[in-house]
Amino acid sequence: MKYIIAVIQPHKLDAVREALTDIGVSGLTVSEVKGYGRQGGHTEIYRGAEYKINFIPKLKVEIAVPGRAAEKAMEAIRGAASSNKIGDGKIFVLDLGEAMRIRTGETGEDAL
Repeated sequence: MKYIIAVIQPHKLDAVREALTDIGVSGLTVSEVKGYGRQGGHTEIYRGAEYKINFIPKLKVEIAVPGRAAEKAMEAIRGAASSNKIGDGKIFVLDLGEAMRIRTGETGEDAL
């Protein structure tokens, strides 16, 4: 099993959700986060004054998938979240040792 964490632009969430649903991913968790990467933030002008914005609003999408589905999920996220511009985000894949569905007690891939 794999645990996939994707940090994406907020306006790309619906496209990412639809792409994951289309490949059979049945659940995901979304968190509002702030951060920066290579872009290092940006400047905005408000009432004539310039402000440096160091932390950019992003969304963190987390999913758990069977190991054989990880590559397909990564490609679905990339395809839906990409604008080919700086700030599109990142995808991280971690090994997932165990999972359990609380209601039924199912474990492993059955819990996903």
